Amino acid sequence: MSAQSGPRVGSSFLYDVWYVAGWGHELQPGCRTSRTILGQPLVLFRTERGDVSALEDRCCHRAMPLSEGTVVGESIRCPYHGLEFGTNGACVHIPAQDKIPSTARVRHFPLVEKDALLWIWMGDANKADIATIPDHPYHRDPAWAWRSAHYDVQGNWQLLVDNLMDLSHLPYIHPLTIGGDPELHFKTPTISTRLPNGVRVERKMPSSVPPPTYVAAAGFKGLVDRWQEIEFQPVFIRIHTGACDEGTGAYDGDRSHGLSMLGFHGITPETETTTHYFWSMATNIIRDDIPDLVFEQTARTFKEDQAVLEMQQRRIALEPGRQLVDIASDVGGRQTRQFIQRLFRAEQEGEAVVA
Repeated sequence: MSAQSGPRVGSSFLYDVWYVAGWGHELQPGCRTSRTILGQPLVLFRTERGDVSALEDRCCHRAMPLSEGTVVGESIRCPYHGLEFGTNGACVHIPAQDKIPSTARVRHFPLVEKDALLWIWMGDANKADIATIPDHPYHRDPAWAWRSAHYDVQGNWQLLVDNLMDLSHLPYIHPLTIGGDPELHFKTPTISTRLPNGVRVERKMPSSVPPPTYVAAAGFKGLVDRWQEIEFQPVFIRIHTGACDEGTGAYDGDRSHGLSMLGFHGITPETETTTHYFWSMATNIIRDDIPDLVFEQTARTFKEDQAVLEMQQRRIALEPGRQLVDIASDVGGRQTRQFIQRLFRAEQEGEAVVA
């Protein structure tokens, strides 16, 4: 059977959206892995022919985790008694038994591979429209070089959304990589725009001193015109940052001569207090070891963010109902949370969101 999950009363999860479940390269033919998403234990596997599947990680016979089993041809075999299940969750083989009960099935979750990512639908499978899976063409464009990672964050997923939608923290948390002048960051106007399916934040920082990562990657000698463009869709964030030499057209649409860093951020709740963070960083400077340098310094900054989020989560856990205070730079994060709340209400009421 396909999963027919819906909104859970009191849950902080959205169900009727596509989530990143992993990177395609994580699953080679004949391999499987366990992964918990929205509190649901899953087994992800790739058949020997190359098809991917996501099933409930629980054999219908004696509740053994299927992720402890093996992939056999186009099925996954339970390690306890040898039952085998196809990619749709139906049992296809029981040792020494010809008749297979129709109830011998496990829940199946739609899983689609696109642009090097594995996208999963945890809600009502009848609503899963593959046409709505986000595009990320930078993963297949030879003009960009990219690297990827998966972090297990010990914090609620909305803390990560807040972090990425407001980059005014950069000079304080990341002074040695992508930070910059704190006063400039806070003086920079933040323009936040509600979109039909998300929120977009834009910031321009002309005549800036380039941060260390920018100098290392692009060799800037003087001041630069920087940009930060952030777009949230449920539930991932795309961030385009970069710089051009001062006065050379960065804000007029010509950025080809500068440094562009295009970040993909897949934000997938594991539990109420833990999050899968699937991210990649692409750059338009693809010569020599520049893509590796950009990735390594970006990974360093994201590890700094991870430490911050986990400290926040520990404090919040002590007083979960205590209110937080917004400041002016929170406008993008505030609009994003408002959008997410509309999605929650729509799922509970069974209606479409109107922006």
